[in-house]
Amino acid sequence: MFLPAHSPDALGTITIVLADDHRMVRSALRLLLETQVDLEVVADVGDAAAALQRVREEAPTVLVLDLNMPGELTALQCIPLVGDVAPETAVVVLTMQSDPAFARRALRLGALAYVLKECANEDLVEAVRRAAVGDSYVAPQIAEAVAVPQPPRGVNELTPRELDVLELLALGHTNGEVAERLILSVRTVESHRAHIRAKLGRPRRAELVSYARDHHVLEARARPAFHEPWIDLRV
Repeated sequence: MFLPAHSPDALGTITIVLADDHRMVRSALRLLLETQVDLEVVADVGDAAAALQRVREEAPTVLVLDLNMPGELTALQCIPLVGDVAPETAVVVLTMQSDPAFARRALRLGALAYVLKECANEDLVEAVRRAAVGDSYVAPQIAEAVAVPQPPRGVNELTPRELDVLELLALGHTNGEVAERLILSVRTVESHRAHIRAKLGRPRRAELVSYARDHHVLEARARPAFHEPWIDLRV
């Protein structure tokens, strides 16, 4: 059950970065959003990497993010990274994907709202306003299915390489340091982090570190950690 809509006057102007790979769609969405006196689109871009950069620069109230865009960085990988570069920015996913599994994954990664493009005119403004104050919103057409409890996932779901990455993150290493120690690209490390977050349902780095410590990931590893970077080089 959703709470009543919040008054725009209570929050002030909600700034928005809009990401969709179709220019005409972006123009239509911008027009839709900016007809509201409390909403301001400060940037619109065509891929997830550009969205992340503009979020870093603008620190908007909300990022409206299309789920299916071209580029090395996927929208799903982008969602948890938003929490790293702009912790106060809420993510609203706008997509044609009506499969509840996609919605559950996006929400696990840290999105606050999931809106279907077919109903954007009715739902997007409401979702943006709710996300701006920390409330969740799921498209009514799939909300019931999304709410069905899912089997818990844990550290046993992680691959050996994901455990390597989690262990180094728990030790306080940056993405660049993890990449150097495991002889991977930073982009590959970011991809592993996104998968770890999705599996553990911990969208923030601090939550991953706490999880690793609480579940004794460091003590549980059978082999020594990463003083010899040539060990186990498979991605």
